[in-house]
Amino acid sequence: MTKIDDVARLAGVSTATVSRALRGLPTVSQATRDRVLAAAAQLGYAASPSASRLAGGKSGAVAVVVPRITRWFFATVVEAAEQALHEAGYDLLLHNLGGSETERQRLLHTAALHKRVDALMLVATPLQGVDLEAVTGLALPGVTVSSGTGVPGWPSIRIDDVAAAYTATSHLIGCGHRRIAHISGDPADELAFTTHIDRRRGYWQALAEVGVTPDPALDVEEEFTVSGGERAVATLLRRGDPPTAIFAACDEIAMGAMAALRQAGLKVPEDISVIGIDDHDLAGVVGLTTVAQPAADQGRLAANILLGPLTGGEYPGEETVILPTQLIVRESTAPPRAN
Repeated sequence: MTKIDDVARLAGVSTATVSRALRGLPTVSQATRDRVLAAAAQLGYAASPSASRLAGGKSGAVAVVVPRITRWFFATVVEAAEQALHEAGYDLLLHNLGGSETERQRLLHTAALHKRVDALMLVATPLQGVDLEAVTGLALPGVTVSSGTGVPGWPSIRIDDVAAAYTATSHLIGCGHRRIAHISGDPADELAFTTHIDRRRGYWQALAEVGVTPDPALDVEEEFTVSGGERAVATLLRRGDPPTAIFAACDEIAMGAMAALRQAGLKVPEDISVIGIDDHDLAGVVGLTTVAQPAADQGRLAANILLGPLTGGEYPGEETVILPTQLIVRESTAPPRAN
């Protein structure tokens, strides 16, 4: 296998000059560059992209920070981003915070990222104060995905969570429901998600348009998990006077709610309709009506935005890209049972 030393000997220059010439740096004269290129072509030498990046002080890696990799949305975003980065010759360095504020502090306020990555992707990880200062101090190109608060100078990719929740609740209203429960995220979550706040606003907005005042007894806060949905339904049933429909802030909650309703002897949708947001991989299997969001598209788009400046292309800077959602009606929603 031809090595860079072989090219250097044939061209009569140092290996450092070969590296600079092949990378097109202006510190090499055109005559020397031509001699190096001719030697490389004669020997069939092709520089390794990773080696070239290292020689230029680059790591060849992009850090992706997620709150909890076990959640469907985060895992889907990461998988799509990794594929796009891998195709371009870059590695993905995953930082799973595990829902811990302590882990976020460790990541942002130590040398965990410094000089280890060329760019940074924050997925549903809103920053404020000193955390924001720590990220901007890295002076890296970055992008946020599904975050209510952005980073100055960075592009942001997300869906309109208010509109998605409005669509979900409006579907239930269109079916004839008025006593609609809402299962949302837990505000006690250490990482301070904002998604559940926006989705509750969409729920309230849809109810207000038909003159329905939100009933606090029908609003339950739980984790964005299947077990969270199960616990929330248990809470709703204990309170008595159950709803005729449930809007769950994500499909994992919705699927847990459906399981708990059936365990309680209630039929979906005959007794209680259920709708979620996401279009989880299992949503079609369980017949869940949902508002689909393009999770994989968000990951791919975020990766491609970062690859721009990393490969000599453009970086859009501070802008917000809002991707569309779509209502998908399946078997879990229907008109309320006639009394």
